[in-house]
This record gives sequence, structure tokens and C-alpha cells, in this order.
Amino acid sequence: MTLQAKLDAFKADFQAGKPPYNVPPSVIATMQRATAELIASGAAARALKAGDRAPAFTLDEPDGRSIASADLLARGSLVISFYRGVWCPYCNMELQSLQEVLPEFRKLGASLVAISPQNGANSRKSVRQNGLAFPILSDPHNTVAAAFGLRFALPDYLVDLYKSLKNDLPAFNGDESWTLPMPGRFVIGQDGTILYAEVNPDYTRRPEPEDMLPVLRRALVAA
Repeated sequence: MTLQAKLDAFKADFQAGKPPYNVPPSVIATMQRATAELIASGAAARALKAGDRAPAFTLDEPDGRSIASADLLARGSLVISFYRGVWCPYCNMELQSLQEVLPEFRKLGASLVAISPQNGANSRKSVRQNGLAFPILSDPHNTVAAAFGLRFALPDYLVDLYKSLKNDLPAFNGDESWTLPMPGRFVIGQDGTILYAEVNPDYTRRPEPEDMLPVLRRALVAA
């Protein structure tokens, strides 16, 4: 089953209020409203695209060790997945699918990192729960996400909903700003050029990990 098929199946059960979710229709309507408004804002069109230069960054793993994008690119191409956090089931399914394709990435000389605004403790939880063998990097205040054009502020009504659901983003992230990244997937070549970019303001839509493979093959040949 493809990643998107898994996401669609989860979404159908979640929006239908099936156990164990039991989500009221009003909650679904509020989430759909926020997604529709983010789509209408045109924010995704302003994110970095293939052909743009990727911002350099240095971020921390959960153990506090810093990882620089320049060091990763010195080894080969770099695949980056920006995700919302361990609390997001869609993100967790995406991370699991990326893990399945990780051996193929490595055969093509590419590194893979995931970036979220959550703190180190929650990144450790992401690694543990999803059985990941690639780094989870913490992006305080969504600073790197903003450099890629992904950061957005949650509308007040969505903040109120999250609070009512005990989805406390300030506690998850150590940041009071109530911002998130739009989910984004990027492939960066060794010269720092973005070779592939997929950004979707609808967090229930994610590209297939296998979509990266042709790009990585071309990058390997060109290196």
C-alpha cells in the first residue's frame, strides 16, 4: 500500500469518528476550515522550489549533537522531510514510509533527515515509536522551516481547538508562538541547489518516498 493510501484510509476513519478516535464533526469542520484557509492563502506557492538555493543550517539531534547541512552535503545528496511533530499521525506514517526507503537512499549516496519544531525529548519519542534510523533534528521557533518558506501561524480558532484537545504545542516545542511548518519534502544536491521540492498546505497529503529515487539517481550520475 502506498503512503498516500495509508493516509487516506486513516483520514476516512478519523473523519468518520470511528473508534478509537470518536472525533466530533465540529472538530473535523474546524480542522478542514484551517486547511482550506491555508491553501487559499497561497503560502505553499511562496516556499522554495526546485532550482532555488537551499538555506544552510545547523540543528541539534535529541542528544544535543549538532548536525550541519554542509557536512551532510559533503557526503552526497540530502533528503529533508519537514514535519509537524510526534503528535501528528500523518507525520508518523510518513516517517515510517521514509524509513522503509532509507536503504535505497543510502545506496544512492544520499542522507536523510527529518526536521520539526519539537524539542529533543519529543524527537527521541519520534525515533523510538517509529523505529527510525535517520536523524530527527529540532528546529526551535521553526527558524529553518521559515527559511524554506514553510512556517505559518495557526489561526486563533485553531489554537483554541488544539488547547481543548490538550494538544499543547508550546509544551511539545518549547515555543509559545503557535507556529508549524507546512509538510515539505526536499532533495538538495551537493552544490546546495534544490533538485526536488514538494510542499502541501494540506497536511493529509504527502509525496511518496519513492518519488525521490529518480532525482537521487540523476544527482549521483551528475556528481
